[in-house]
Amino acid sequence: MTPDTPRRRPIRSYVLRSGRLGTGQARALQTIGPAYLLPWSDSPLQLGQVFGRQAPVVLEIGFGMGDATAEIASLRPDDDFLGVEVHTPGVGSLLRHIDERGLRNLRLIQHDAVEVLRSMIPPASLAGCHIFFPDPWHKKRHHKRRLIQPAFVDLLASRLALGGYVHCATDWEDYAVQMLEVLGACPALTNTADGYAPRPAYRPLTKFERRGQRLGHGVWDLVYVNRPR
Repeated sequence: MTPDTPRRRPIRSYVLRSGRLGTGQARALQTIGPAYLLPWSDSPLQLGQVFGRQAPVVLEIGFGMGDATAEIASLRPDDDFLGVEVHTPGVGSLLRHIDERGLRNLRLIQHDAVEVLRSMIPPASLAGCHIFFPDPWHKKRHHKRRLIQPAFVDLLASRLALGGYVHCATDWEDYAVQMLEVLGACPALTNTADGYAPRPAYRPLTKFERRGQRLGHGVWDLVYVNRPR
């Protein structure tokens, strides 16, 4: 590639939306953000320094408004959680949870998750990764924008410590099938179940999931561990 050759735009698994930023979210960004919102960097984090202790670190990609993330961090105080989200209202919402619940085991990054994984997360450093209800990009022509793709899974697996896990959940059956195929094809990962996994107790039901259950909709969980076959 020459300097004059245009760079090919990477395929993003999200679209930036200009959602309304609530007063409480804006205040949390100003007051809580400096302590808990990490700046993007192209160099690896020292995770022990980030959290001020040595503890297992779990990455969450796309935490939305952060309700489930805050609940999990509250239930697992001995683990540290690093949440990545691109949408400002969601970041502000989770910062509010951190403040109101007094959570000290959460740090956030507002940036593209693939770039965070590639540049900021050291190899073999994560105890786990949560990817709950990523955008399904349900139209067939948009499937290439889905997050769970072979190259991404290979990158993610390289950031998991031996025995570390990746937990995905989706309410789109065809995406669940794709997740099962892609995760199953990664030689570094082993399925913990015979197909889909029962929902682990630490993952709370979302309000949308409860509504879906009442309507008879399915939800599929997948849990794989870094245990090469």
